Amino acid sequence: MMGSFRRPRPRFMSSPVLTDLARFHASSVGQQLSNTSVWNSVQTAVIKVFQGGGLQANELYTLNESIRWLLKTELGSFITEYFQNQLLTKGLSHILEKIRLYEGDSQLLILSEMWVRFFTGILPTLQAIFYPVQGQELTVRQMALLGFRDLVLLKLSLEDLLPIATVPPGITQMLLILQVSLLLHQSL
Repeated sequence: MMGSFRRPRPRFMSSPVLTDLARFHASSVGQQLSNTSVWNSVQTAVIKVFQGGGLQANELYTLNESIRWLLKTELGSFITEYFQNQLLTKGLSHILEKIRLYEGDSQLLILSEMWVRFFTGILPTLQAIFYPVQGQELTVRQMALLGFRDLVLLKLSLEDLLPIATVPPGITQMLLILQVSLLLHQSL
């Protein structure tokens, strides 16, 4: 006859034991660190785009997946707000600083160049990165255009430059697009 063999009592999720508490806490802290790491990679990519850098091969796919992942976490509800209030502000401040290095007609020309770069490169990239963020009050495009108007254009003294300078085509395009964007925003 064999000796007595006692089977351990099975543990169920509804009845954790104290030894499981540390493992549970570590996993939630680990999850928070993972979410923070994912969000930091998104922020870094966005700022790099504003500074003139491009995305690496497959980086857009990775960023989209990161945004999708974050939307399912506790950070999901803050992505749009953080994009609008932090990332856009920081990126557009970088653009404004570059424009303010110039004066007179040169400032108007650099504003035109920065607008074209923003409109043809930065804006589409931001829309692509934040593509998974949809159904919000404002779209990423609207937030970015309104941000450019408020954080760049309205911070410059264009009223002194426009009457005396030959207006570059990029400035005309910028003013028309921002006017239409504002009208569309107000009609919503």
